[in-house]
Amino acid sequence: MQDAVLIAGGYGVVGRQVAALIRQRHPQLSLVIAGRSLEKADALARELGHAQGFRLDVDRPDPLQGVRFRAVVAAVNDPEDYLLWDAVQHSIPYMDITRWPERLRASAAGLVGKPLKAPVLFASGWMGGVASIATVAIARTLLNVERIDISVLFSMQDKSGPNSVEYMDRLATPFATMIDGQLIQVKPFTDPRTVTFPRGYTTPVYRFDTPDQLTLPQTTGARTVATRIAFDDGLATGLLRFLIRSGLWTLISGDRFTGLRRSLLHNPGSGASHEIQIAVAGRDLHGTEVVKTVMIVDPQGQTHLTALGALIQLERLLGLDGATSSKAGVTYPDTNPQVEHALHLLDSFGVTVSRVGKRVEDAATCLQSFSTDINCA
Repeated sequence: MQDAVLIAGGYGVVGRQVAALIRQRHPQLSLVIAGRSLEKADALARELGHAQGFRLDVDRPDPLQGVRFRAVVAAVNDPEDYLLWDAVQHSIPYMDITRWPERLRASAAGLVGKPLKAPVLFASGWMGGVASIATVAIARTLLNVERIDISVLFSMQDKSGPNSVEYMDRLATPFATMIDGQLIQVKPFTDPRTVTFPRGYTTPVYRFDTPDQLTLPQTTGARTVATRIAFDDGLATGLLRFLIRSGLWTLISGDRFTGLRRSLLHNPGSGASHEIQIAVAGRDLHGTEVVKTVMIVDPQGQTHLTALGALIQLERLLGLDGATSSKAGVTYPDTNPQVEHALHLLDSFGVTVSRVGKRVEDAATCLQSFSTDINCA
């Protein structure tokens, strides 16, 4: 299986879409669909073709059981880092799209000083790193970056899997983010700003924790980075904010109330549009203070956009994007991304990158307009 890419959690809500997109994009790439249920893994493998199932339990040591793969994609939580360490010890390129910031910090810290012989790509930034890539595209056209604001509109009717819910389940946990060049501890669902999203919905958005706030200050030099979220149901946003700010969310944070919390957060529908606004403030190449704003819309929703992010990162990891494959060591979506390639890929799968309703026709136009302030910046 040394020429095959293993997808852990490959028959889950996101993993299934990752596998389907890889198969569509790379028909000859061997895939291994892995999870606790070999029956489900085998069924999807037969559906995809040029694939096979593999029984894998990330909650047990040595989940790869000594089998070598071309790369490992973690589309399921790896709570004890068993899958990560197994890949590292066998020099297998590893990519993770599920790790929330606290766990990312701990896992990255555990790799410091280790003699890594393969790349470890932590790609759990918002939507598989898509937001970070778009942010880097803007930042590259500026002399310096002062502030980055990433705002997310999450549809209550969108698809979601249990990993997404586990992430959202931690909304009440304070976190550190970069403010004026200093790491500051902030409370979630505070510091609102009003945003109008691409399809015209205007709402307050509130702080929440994402890995982008850890990595973008390092890769862009931004002195302030903030991610904020709102739901497309004003009542749901208001209720969740009240529960968090009042402390009631913390009171129902134990296992006893898991069902109650998830009944509030996890009522997935058949799918809905996912929308992101990214505003980057700084000085342009002429020294003028500017704010460049990009809108991202995926009509097929957040799980589809996450899967596209995973596809972009896998191509970067293996050098399938026309560049040299990633070097050994820890890396992130915003670490030297192939921006033009990523924008072309997003466009080919129906994702719109735009400014004030103006669609970007192609990646080259988009990159040019970032600097000339015509279409998407």
